[in-house]
Amino acid sequence: DVQLVESGGGSAQAGGSLRLSCAISGINYDGYCMGWFRQVPGKEREGVASIDSAGSTHYIDSVKGRFTISHDDAQNTVILQMNNLKLEDTAMYYCAAEYGPCDYGGGWAPYNYNRKGQGTQVTVS
Repeated sequence: DVQLVESGGGSAQAGGSLRLSCAISGINYDGYCMGWFRQVPGKEREGVASIDSAGSTHYIDSVKGRFTISHDDAQNTVILQMNNLKLEDTAMYYCAAEYGPCDYGGGWAPYNYNRKGQGTQVTVS
């Protein structure tokens, strides 16, 4: 069975950094589009970043230049490095996966990928 398990969340001060990890079991991410999305209670889910098997990436504008998504081949893990955190980055962050290429067009929506983790909370103060 496919499992995605997030870790690395916690509290950070504005301007600080956190590194989220998504440990993948049951599949190798090769051939999958991997992504992160976030949600604040009472607000819409928001796609944050995606990466495909070849390493092509996509980010929402608000995190460009601050967040980096990457693969860790040795650990079969997807990483979201978050630098220069802002108060508005506070949210529950979820890892997601879907087999096939990433859709970086108008339909980009990591929260709709068919495999999702349980989430990890990020709080910026």
